[in-house]
Amino acid sequence: MEIMNIVLYVVSFLAGAGVSYFIWDKALGSKAKKIIDEAKNEAEVIKKDKILQAKEKFLQLKAEHEKYINERNSKLQSAEQKLRNKEAHFSSIKEELGKKERELAIIRSNLDNQLDLVEKKMENLEKLNKKKIDQLETIASLSAEDAKQELIEAVKAEAKTEAAAYINDIMDEAKMNATKESKKIVIQSIQRIATEAAIENSLTVFHIDNDEIKGRIIGREGRNIRALESLTGVELIVDDTPEAIVLSAFDPIRREIARLSLHKLVTDGRIHPARIEEVVMKTEKQLEEEILEIGKRTAIDLGIHGLHPDILRLIGKMKYRSSYGQNLLQHSRETANLCASMASDLGLNAKLAKRAGLLHDIGKVMDDSSELPHAIAGMKFLEKHNENPQVINAVGAHHDEVEMNSLIAPIVQVCDAISGARPGARREVTEAYIKRLKDLEELALAYPGVVKTYAIQAGRELRVIVGSDSVTDSDTDSLARDIAKKIQEEMTYPGQIKVTVIREKRAVNYAK
Repeated sequence: MEIMNIVLYVVSFLAGAGVSYFIWDKALGSKAKKIIDEAKNEAEVIKKDKILQAKEKFLQLKAEHEKYINERNSKLQSAEQKLRNKEAHFSSIKEELGKKERELAIIRSNLDNQLDLVEKKMENLEKLNKKKIDQLETIASLSAEDAKQELIEAVKAEAKTEAAAYINDIMDEAKMNATKESKKIVIQSIQRIATEAAIENSLTVFHIDNDEIKGRIIGREGRNIRALESLTGVELIVDDTPEAIVLSAFDPIRREIARLSLHKLVTDGRIHPARIEEVVMKTEKQLEEEILEIGKRTAIDLGIHGLHPDILRLIGKMKYRSSYGQNLLQHSRETANLCASMASDLGLNAKLAKRAGLLHDIGKVMDDSSELPHAIAGMKFLEKHNENPQVINAVGAHHDEVEMNSLIAPIVQVCDAISGARPGARREVTEAYIKRLKDLEELALAYPGVVKTYAIQAGRELRVIVGSDSVTDSDTDSLARDIAKKIQEEMTYPGQIKVTVIREKRAVNYAK
């Protein structure tokens, strides 16, 4: 019974649910249909809008495409027109070229005809020329080659004669002009340079305030003066000369060290061997620095750059070195300025000439006492310091020890002689000077045929007068050479000595 009741309940429940579902499905179906109809309507509207938009887009693209096609067609038409114009132009050019080719062909044909005529005429001329030459050879009994050779030889001889005469005229004129111009250049160079003559000697006088200081300088049992002399290498002469002490030495640098040391000692007042040694050492160091500074200042004043410090130091030492009484630094500066002036007048390198002029006597202040001549010693020193080759050659050749290989060398030689020969530049002891002149004259008088001798120009020239009956003109050259050689071998002299042999024939008669 219970099962039956449950079954009946289920059946009745299902029957009630089916009725409800039917009612709900019917209501839902009508609403859905309404929504579907609305969606269909909206879809139709959207479809129509999209179709309209697509049509508009299509029409726009179609218009743009037509525009592009039209533009392209117009460009193609213009290009076609240009091509047609060019074709027409090329056709006209082609026609003109055809005309020119036809004209050239006509001209070429005419030229060929003319060339044939010219060749025929040339052949006829050659035949006539050969015929005439044969006739001339028959008449002259001489072949054409022989006649040509004789003519060439005659013309050559005449040309040589004229050339020799022309060369002689040019050489004579060049010698005259060269002598005149060289004198002018030398005089102008000397006139531009105005240098004082500084005379050096082997003595320096040290002045003191009173003679009491002499005793203090001498010291107990002479120990102070002995210490000063041994340290400086200078002899101190303390005598009765009032308020003066004489410093004697051949080395000017040592004299300067002694003078400066004495000045410091007298000013300080403390004079004893230990103090003397200290002062002398300081003074030597101070003077060494001053020497280098003098070298640098000299190079700057002359506008010379790039010198090695060792070279600058030797230039500074020139201030304390004299040559025949002429201050070496002053002489070198004067020579450098003369060289620059003369080189400038000759169109050469003035700076290089000035450099060589300054360094030409650097061998005289070398630290090591070499037995070489100062020109050779200076040349080797400059070679070690990589100086300019032209400067090295000028230094070595300014006394003819080596061969000159540049135009700077003779300029340095000449300017060195000008500076040394300038009046007042150098001095010699009068007795030695007179003795040298007499020795020169007596040396030349010893030769046979010499009548009289004269040493002139401060001993730089020797005039030798010979008898015309005992010496011929050809003998004068050998006599001058022999005398010059003997002077070189037997005498010592600065610079060079010119030997002039004079032979004169005089015809004398009297009208009574």
